[in-house]
Amino acid sequence: MVKTRIAVAGLGYVGMAMAVLLAQHNEVVAVDIDAERVDLVNAGHTTIVDPQIQEFLGDRDLDLRATVAADQAYPGADYVVIATPTNYDPQANYFDTSSVNAVIKQVEELAPQATVVVKSTVPVGFTEQTRAEHPGLHIIFSPEFLREGKALTDNLHPSRIIVGGHDERARKFADMLLEGAADTDVPVLLTGSTEAEATKLFANTYLAMRVSFFNELDTYSAKRGLDTRQIIDGVCLDPRIGDHYNNPSFGYGGYCLPKDTRQLLANYQDVPQTLIGAIVDSNTVRKDWVAADIVSRDPKRVGIYRLVMKAGSDNYRSSSIQGVMKRIKAKGIEVVVYEPTFEGTDFYRSTVTHDLDAFKRDCDLIVANRITPELTDVAEKVYTRDLFGSD
Repeated sequence: MVKTRIAVAGLGYVGMAMAVLLAQHNEVVAVDIDAERVDLVNAGHTTIVDPQIQEFLGDRDLDLRATVAADQAYPGADYVVIATPTNYDPQANYFDTSSVNAVIKQVEELAPQATVVVKSTVPVGFTEQTRAEHPGLHIIFSPEFLREGKALTDNLHPSRIIVGGHDERARKFADMLLEGAADTDVPVLLTGSTEAEATKLFANTYLAMRVSFFNELDTYSAKRGLDTRQIIDGVCLDPRIGDHYNNPSFGYGGYCLPKDTRQLLANYQDVPQTLIGAIVDSNTVRKDWVAADIVSRDPKRVGIYRLVMKAGSDNYRSSSIQGVMKRIKAKGIEVVVYEPTFEGTDFYRSTVTHDLDAFKRDCDLIVANRITPELTDVAEKVYTRDLFGSD
């Protein structure tokens, strides 16, 4: 049986998980501008913190190699999956899609016959506009729904597979995702490309709204001297609400939710709305209140326990605790960071330590977005809004 040849551009969370998933049954060549990432993959190691990806790289028969050279990855490819970063640019009020655009131009030159599948999150309407700019290319969009630290798990057991296209190439890509999954009863939805783009942004904004709701419930309870957990338990017994995604935090963060909510808000230009803007504003208000609550305790040296957004992740990008940290520092309070995965000794002019015992001893208040057993012995020093010990 002839394998489908697939190139994957980008070896971050999305690209690494896609490459491993598809390499179970297809020939996959991953390309990344970072030579260190390429060397890791070729040596059988993951580029991100994800235990199941590492397990697959070590134990499964995968047809996967990596390269820094686009001309070794794209020519002859049947599909090119783009999984490069699209950070939100606050100045332009828009996603920076330059990395996606660059790959598309390379594919146009090196493999114009390939179907381009954009997995990077993009503004609503991007794919349709890009098709008009590159009429010789076949471009589709397929949103990704994964959690940091569990990227491959969420591709093996997907909640749904959505591909923005109705033709045979789109159907084949959906079939390849389904073939790689461990589950067989996965809902598959073929939509328009613009509808698929909107689905991604609306889904993440809904999750951000849920985080914000329970955070504002917690803020109210704390200000009124109420027991947050009792209220959440009572609210979540309603089966229409449920008891998932209800743990208070310092705010929603990570790579996706902050930028996706802002991009969706930007896409609402000339469209009436109040809720989407409120979700974005709520996250800032929450971090303001958390920082003020910490400062009101008059700490002399504050310890920031972990910069990562959630357990099992190595991602610091837009983690909510950083926003709290910056607000505390702005009040002139000394801040020390404990982050064992950070290689430097300084993070935004705050000392970084890998010595947990010294960290716990020398800080009079320890700020933790999520509580762990490591902090049990200094529980009286810990400031957290975590009630359930989960993300």
